[in-house]
Amino acid sequence: MHVTLGITHLQPIVSLAAGVLILIAPRFLNYIVAIFLILSGIIGLGFVR
Repeated sequence: MHVTLGITHLQPIVSLAAGVLILIAPRFLNYIVAIFLILSGIIGLGFVR
């Protein structure tokens, strides 16, 4: 079985990781949300291929 991860799979993976980090360390919520938003913007603008 061959699994290929593309740019379309990156956003849900980043979201899942951010959610888990918020559950583990809620005091870092501001930083996690900021990093998530920055990564979402970079992915959305197409800077990552």
